[in-house]
Amino acid sequence: MNDDVNPPRTLPLAGLRVLELGNFIAAPTAGRLLADFGAEVIKVERPRTGDELRNWRLYAGTTSMLYRTINRNKKSITLDLRSPQGRDAALGLAAKCDVLLENFRPGTLEKWGLGPEELDAVNPELVLVRISAFGQTGPLSERPGFAAVAEAVGGLRELVGDPDRQPVRVGVSIGDSIAGIYAAFGAVMMLLRRETGRTTATKAQPQISERMVDVALNEAVLSVMESLIPDYTAYGVNRRRTGGRMEGIAPSNAYPCADGSSVVIAGNSDGIYRRLMDAIGRPELGEDPALADNAGRWTHRNMLDEAISSWTRTLPRAEVLAELERAEVPAGPIFSAADICTDDQYQARKMVQYFEVDTGEQHKRSVGFPGIVPVLGDSSVAIRSVGPDLGQHTGEVLTEILGFGPEAIVAASGGGSSQ
Repeated sequence: MNDDVNPPRTLPLAGLRVLELGNFIAAPTAGRLLADFGAEVIKVERPRTGDELRNWRLYAGTTSMLYRTINRNKKSITLDLRSPQGRDAALGLAAKCDVLLENFRPGTLEKWGLGPEELDAVNPELVLVRISAFGQTGPLSERPGFAAVAEAVGGLRELVGDPDRQPVRVGVSIGDSIAGIYAAFGAVMMLLRRETGRTTATKAQPQISERMVDVALNEAVLSVMESLIPDYTAYGVNRRRTGGRMEGIAPSNAYPCADGSSVVIAGNSDGIYRRLMDAIGRPELGEDPALADNAGRWTHRNMLDEAISSWTRTLPRAEVLAELERAEVPAGPIFSAADICTDDQYQARKMVQYFEVDTGEQHKRSVGFPGIVPVLGDSSVAIRSVGPDLGQHTGEVLTEILGFGPEAIVAASGGGSSQ
């Protein structure tokens, strides 16, 4: 770990234990957030192959940087959940955990004998967080689905891209990540209720259904679609793709610079718009009554974008940004990964943290990983470890928590333990 990162501190979720049964991105993102802030997260993976994310965007070696990122600060164990020994081990761990995360197709845990009733029997205080494509109830609940489908059904895909082309996807599994954030929030919310409930006069323990968080990928996407539904139901407006713009907001877009790079300029509030027009040498546009409000500017968005682009094309990116900073107009460069790694603001807040990682080469390489959000204090919390090797903690966890001996560990783990 980079010693320059802030020193260890007592983290808000220290003392909590989480059992993660999820694969891919959604549930593991929830587990990552809980682990980032101090929870002990035990990630259960299938023997031999592990979480399929280990092979996603794998450029070299045996474990992708995507896996190392999403599963940082966790422990990895292998259990064969289809075997009686693996199932019993999972129930034994659930009995000693505060939260269980899962993102299997609805009905899978029940098929394995790990459903809500079995979990409630071993731990009547366990918070159960379930992530699925369409939720645990409703006519589509049993359908499988990934974030790509959820982003389409949730309304996001329809708004991404240019209006004269097919919808496109953003470059990350944003639907999974949003669902994971909601799942982590739901877990903390239920834990808070559990703790505050202990201080009240009532002793009644909520039923498992009242301790369950049900996150649907499509609903998580829909929840961040702002006024998509109200605009339709109030005005009959079906929002459409607008490329680099945001519908009804102008001028706000990406603009080319003389050096081949681009900047994003957000000049869409009334006062900022006038300052922007002064900065680009077009004060008459800033004084035009037809452009005084956002509705008028949206009507003339093409003309405004051309006026701004005509100015940005004459200057390199650094000069464009310097001029706009002097004018107090919100603007920023469009960063690549290389830009982020050398940016002073990210460095000041420890938002890229470096670890020596096996990348499939002869020697380990110093690899940067995104820091922990939100910041506590003045910079990112230190990442304790990157995503572990498959089964790295199987022996440790099953011995220390369940008291298993070597034979029991092999039987439960399906022979996949590396400890």
